[in-house]
Amino acid sequence: MIQSILFFAVGLLLLIKGGDWFVDGATGLARRFHLPDIIVGATVVSIGTTLPEVMVSATGAMLGQGAMAYGNAIGSIICNTALIAGISVAFNPGPANAKTMKMPVIFFFSSAALYCVAAYLLGYFPRWMGLVMLAIFVVYLILNVRQGLKHPDEVEEEEESDGKPRTLLMELVLLVVGAALIAVGADLLVEHGTIIAQFLGVPETVIALTFVALGTSLPELVTTITSLKKGHASLGIGNVIGANVFNLVLVSGVAVTLAPFEVPVGKLLLGHNASLVLDIPLMLIVMLLLCVPALTRKKLERWQGILLLCIYAAFCLFQFFV
Repeated sequence: MIQSILFFAVGLLLLIKGGDWFVDGATGLARRFHLPDIIVGATVVSIGTTLPEVMVSATGAMLGQGAMAYGNAIGSIICNTALIAGISVAFNPGPANAKTMKMPVIFFFSSAALYCVAAYLLGYFPRWMGLVMLAIFVVYLILNVRQGLKHPDEVEEEEESDGKPRTLLMELVLLVVGAALIAVGADLLVEHGTIIAQFLGVPETVIALTFVALGTSLPELVTTITSLKKGHASLGIGNVIGANVFNLVLVSGVAVTLAPFEVPVGKLLLGHNASLVLDIPLMLIVMLLLCVPALTRKKLERWQGILLLCIYAAFCLFQFFV
């Protein structure tokens, strides 16, 4: 058991460092070939920070552990919104750029509606739905890039590193090694997360909804904290909403396309599948709590952040103690 906990922790570290190196290498290569910053940010960086979730969910699905893929996507969205965005809003409330938030919010709830059709009406996620999700992801990327090129002043650019410029070989090494670390880390996380779940007698979905989701969301957490320190809280919120869209259409899309799976039953609540009664509704509720005031009042208030953090704490307590 101790060995599995250690391997689980190593898997998390490999995912974090691998994602960091992959983004650094890919960004360096993109800029070396003079791609605009907006295209780099909307594609390379966004996909790179979501790779941990993609690999964990794809690995889980291909190993026949649909619960891990399913729980990781939903858990990451709840974690991103209730914990990560909650921290940002609680510590630094302020104006919200409703104009730039509008498109990702529309895409999120449209994709969530498709997700709910699979979960509540079909009871499983068929391959065609995975392909539809991936198509939505491509459309979202294209629109993101077009919006950025049309309104470049609305996009906050990533700061350049103060270190020495990297050579082409260094950037290629970072890209390849980063991708390899993500793959190995995802494998360790799924394998030993399952062992830990079995040892503790809790469903795989609980591990995926909590520990795995938090671990794979660490890139977004780091981005949000960094944005807070630099006085750019709105940038952190934007990254969270964008990451949530990616979790629905890219992470779930890849997993379902590779290996369709049924809606897992982890635990029961009021005699029904807790995932359908609690997890998916909570995913939608926390996003509504974050987005509706931002879009209608064009500002984020401290009470929202405190409420989101309380909801996340209650969610975690429920998963392990109820």
